[in-house]
Amino acid sequence: MDEKSLSHTKWKCQYHLVLVPKYRRKVIYKELRKDIGVIIRKLCDYKKVEIIEAHAMPDHIHMLISIPPKLAVSDFVGYLKGKSTLMIFERHANMKYKYGRRVFWAKGYYISTVGGNKKAIQEYIRNQELEDQMMDQISFKEYEDPFQNARSMEDDDSPNIPPDSRAIK
Repeated sequence: MDEKSLSHTKWKCQYHLVLVPKYRRKVIYKELRKDIGVIIRKLCDYKKVEIIEAHAMPDHIHMLISIPPKLAVSDFVGYLKGKSTLMIFERHANMKYKYGRRVFWAKGYYISTVGGNKKAIQEYIRNQELEDQMMDQISFKEYEDPFQNARSMEDDDSPNIPPDSRAIK
């Protein structure tokens, strides 16, 4: 079992957490993506929170975490968002011009208890980027402008359509 223990307690408190940047900006990529991963791991280690699975998308982060019962979930998420914002702006000072009040994360977050479907959530987190890319490809349509290369009506070489024989004379 994945149970952990404190002095008089056995526990298994796992959560699926999704954090979103302010205005859902697509900023989590390249160097910032690596730095956010390092920062979040460091902050989780400070609070003894285990990251079971995590994946950063361009506009949000999915994490499967195990939080000790002595920590309130909302307190931990507030700590994680607040401290990580300070550390991100410390490492990437040029971002302060894009984010006026130095607020990196959106106000809310999504959290759900894992229960018995830990494997399904791990697979979802692991494969979500691939699934999103596949869905983008399926829903991506290249629309061709039918009027872009339209010839003038005088050059029309389409066959003449005979008039309707039932037309009133």
